[in-house]
Amino acid sequence: MELLKLPAEWFTGDAYADVIHRGEEPSRMRANMVRFTPGARTAWHSHGLGQTLCVVEGIALVQSRGGNIIEADPGDVLHTPPGEQHRHGATPDQFMTHLALWETDDATRLEHVSDDEYNGPRANARTRP
Repeated sequence: MELLKLPAEWFTGDAYADVIHRGEEPSRMRANMVRFTPGARTAWHSHGLGQTLCVVEGIALVQSRGGNIIEADPGDVLHTPPGEQHRHGATPDQFMTHLALWETDDATRLEHVSDDEYNGPRANARTRP
């Protein structure tokens, strides 16, 4: 596997990815195991064909723009639809690892998540309404 430190332009804090699969034409499938240090998170972004996250370790904080912050536990699977602006990362006090699945490299990168946004109220993925 290919280990990559992910760029500061796309992340607050330190995050690393093991590239598990990078599809070659005609495949567009991508699979990365992404490790976030405590407090690390993506910038707001979207994927043209959506993204699926499978939480492996720690607690993931996942939020769609304008929505609630969802706490996702190991074994939880979350999907963001095509074009939906979202962010994901670790809690302030522990590491988090998720498997990220998506097609193509057409992510739209937006601004970093503010501390106020990051520290907003949370709901657990298993108990949310």
